[in-house]
This record gives sequence, C-alpha cells and structure tokens, in this order.
Amino acid sequence: MNKKILIICANYYPELSSILKSNAEVFLKKEKIKSKCVYVPGIFEIPVIIARNIKKFDGFLALGCVIKGETPHFDYISRSTFDALMKLSIDYKKPIGNGIITALNKLQAIQRSGNDSSSKVQKKIGKGAEAAKAVLAVLKNGPKKS
Repeated sequence: MNKKILIICANYYPELSSILKSNAEVFLKKEKIKSKCVYVPGIFEIPVIIARNIKKFDGFLALGCVIKGETPHFDYISRSTFDALMKLSIDYKKPIGNGIITALNKLQAIQRSGNDSSSKVQKKIGKGAEAAKAVLAVLKNGPKKS
C-alpha cells in the first residue's frame, strides 16, 4: 500500500506522547507505510494541523493525552477536539486515528498507553499502534481505483 500518514503528536505530556508516537511508528514501519510527524503543544491544536495538511496525506494519527483536573476544562478540550477530528474525517473522507488518551490520572494514562508493565491488562499493541491500525483498515477498505 503506497500511502502517506501524518502523525500529529500533542506534546503536553512528552513522556506519554513519546510512547504513543513510538508504537505508532513501529506499527507503520512494519506495514511499510510512510509517515511524517509534527508536534503541537496540546490536543486542541491537532485539528488545525490536520486541516492544513488534509490534501497532502492519505490518513492522520492524532496522538496525545488529556488528564482530568479539578475544573471542567478537560471535558471542553477533549469534546471539542474529538468533534473537530470527526468532522474533518467525514467532510474530507480521510481516516483519522484517534490515539488521544483521556484519563482521570497519570497512572491511568500510562496504563492506557499500552506501555505499563504493572497493568493487570497488558495490551498487545499500544494506543498509538491501535490508532494506526484503524487508519490502515479504513484505507484498505476504501474505494478501488479503476
């Protein structure tokens, strides 16, 4: 499959972003898919980067983490970001893998990343790779060119 994927990595929690990016890139490399990565400060900036690059890439990976604090900010940021990602995907008919972790605390975020050996439920692939796998599944099931 000759496709290009743009990985947009929110770097608010760099240690988690690094895990997500790494397992996404390992998966894409194994599948022989070309990728490029750009960094943004937080998840809220991911949709605008996708919008700017929508015609240059076949699919996108949104990677990052939001951890709930004491205010409703978590709810507004995650909801508006997820809604914008879905709108972009539907409007442009391009797959966007959602590898954004929403967690109640940092330990939960680490466990959900798929890279925590103390977790009771060890994932076979990490959250970044799950998002990449979803994008490739949509690309493989897309319309065939005649």
